[in-house]
Amino acid sequence: MTKKVHPYIPNMVSEVKQKMLKEIGVNSIENLFECIPKELRYQDDLNIPKALTEYELRRHIEGLLNKNISSTEYLNFLGAGCSQHFVPAVCDEVNQRSEFLTAYAGEPYEDHGRFQALFEYQSLMAELVDMDVVSVPTFDWGQAASTSILMASRITKRNKVLLANTVSPERRKIITNYGTPQLSFSGVAFDIVTGLLDLEDLKSKLSDEVAAIYFENPSYLGFIETQGQEIFKLAKEHGVLIVVGVDPISLGVLVPPSHYGADIVCGDLQPLGMHMNYSGGQAGFIATQDDEVFINEYPSRLFGIVPTKKEGEYGFGDVAYERTSFALREKGKESVGTQTALWGITAGVYLSLLGPDGMYEVGQTIMQNSQYAVQQLNQIEGVIGSRIVSTFFKEFVVDFNDTGLTVAQINKELLIRNIFGGKDLSEEFPEYGQSALYCVTEVHTKEDLDYLISAIKAIVEQQ
Repeated sequence: MTKKVHPYIPNMVSEVKQKMLKEIGVNSIENLFECIPKELRYQDDLNIPKALTEYELRRHIEGLLNKNISSTEYLNFLGAGCSQHFVPAVCDEVNQRSEFLTAYAGEPYEDHGRFQALFEYQSLMAELVDMDVVSVPTFDWGQAASTSILMASRITKRNKVLLANTVSPERRKIITNYGTPQLSFSGVAFDIVTGLLDLEDLKSKLSDEVAAIYFENPSYLGFIETQGQEIFKLAKEHGVLIVVGVDPISLGVLVPPSHYGADIVCGDLQPLGMHMNYSGGQAGFIATQDDEVFINEYPSRLFGIVPTKKEGEYGFGDVAYERTSFALREKGKESVGTQTALWGITAGVYLSLLGPDGMYEVGQTIMQNSQYAVQQLNQIEGVIGSRIVSTFFKEFVVDFNDTGLTVAQINKELLIRNIFGGKDLSEEFPEYGQSALYCVTEVHTKEDLDYLISAIKAIVEQQ
C-alpha cells in the first residue's frame, strides 16, 4: 500500500526520510525504536484521516468548541483550584499588548518594559503577602508549593515533609511527584468537624528530621486555619520551616501567613485578573523575607531595580542570576523552563487597579455572599449549608447526606437548570459522604444565589 504524504506531518517525503536516515547511520525508522520492546509497540498503521483544507479544519475545530458551555451561559459554583472572579478589562488590554504577549517566555531581544512590569508585580505581591521577595510566576500553585518545599529542604538539609491532609488532592499529587525520590511525605490529620489541623498528631510527627510542614489557608475545603501561631510554636521547637499556600484574593480581609510565622508563602495567581480559560489561566507565586539564605534557594528569576550612571534613572534586571538553571544549566537549584510571566504582569495590573481598599472590598463582598449562601442553604430540609463549622472564605462544604440524593444526581439536575453545581467530594474526602465543595465569589449577585437555593430546594423536594 502506498503511504500518502500528509501536509501537516513534516519530512514524510520518502527521499527526505532516506536522506535523514543515512545522515544518522541507520537503515530504517524502525531502528530508532529498537530499545522499546516489541510487545509495547503498536504494530498496525495509524488511522490518520484525510487532510482537511484550512477552511474545513477551521469549521471542524469551531464545531468542537461550540459544544462547550461556559460560565457566561450557566451560573457557576465550581472552584477547587480554578474559580470565577471578575476580570477588569484593563487586565486583558495590557496582557494583549504585543511587547508582552508575543515574546517567547516573555523574553524579547529588547526589554520594552517587561522587566519593570514584572518588578512592579513582585512589589505589589510582596505588599499583599507582607514579605520582601516574590518570584516570577511559576506554572501554577502546585509547582509553587512543590518548589517552596524543595527550597525548605535545601535550607534545612532535611528530607522529611509533613502535609496537612486537607491539602488539595491534586496539589498533593504534584508535590509528592515533584519531590520524589529525594523527599518523603507524611500526612497530618485534621478534625472532621472543624477542619483544623490536629495539633496532637502534628506534635507526634514533628522531629529534627522534618524539613517543613505545608498547609493551605484558606484550605482546599474552604475553612480558615486559625491555629497558625500554635503551628509555628510547635514547628520552631524542631527548626522546621513553615510553608503556607494561600489564595491571594483572601488577603484583602485575612491576615497574611507571614504574620503567624510562615517562612515561605506560596499560592495561586489565577484569582488576580485571569480568566478561567477551561482551567488554563494558571500561575503561582513564591514569597519569602529578604534573607540571603532563602533568596539563594529560589530557582526562578527575580527582578530588581538599580540606579544607572545617569542620576535619577533606574534600570531593571535579574537578581543573583547565577542561582538559576538559565545561568548554570547543570548546577541550577531546579530546572526552570518557560514560566507564566504574562500572568504575573496581569496580576500586577489587577493589584495596581484595586489597591488596598479595592482588595478589602472584594474580600468583604466574597465573604458576605458566601455567608448568605450558607444561611439560605441551611433552610432547605436535609441540607447542611456548611459541613465544617469553622469560618470560611469563598468555598464551603455543603452536606447532602440527609437528602437521599447523591451529589452526582443533584449536579445533573442543576445542569438542566443552567447551573454548574459544586465539586463532588465523595471520592476525595469520603469521610464527608455525599458532600460538595461550592465556591461563591464577588461575581455572584443575590439573584444568582437565590436561584441556586431555589433550584436545590426544588430538586431535594421532588425526591
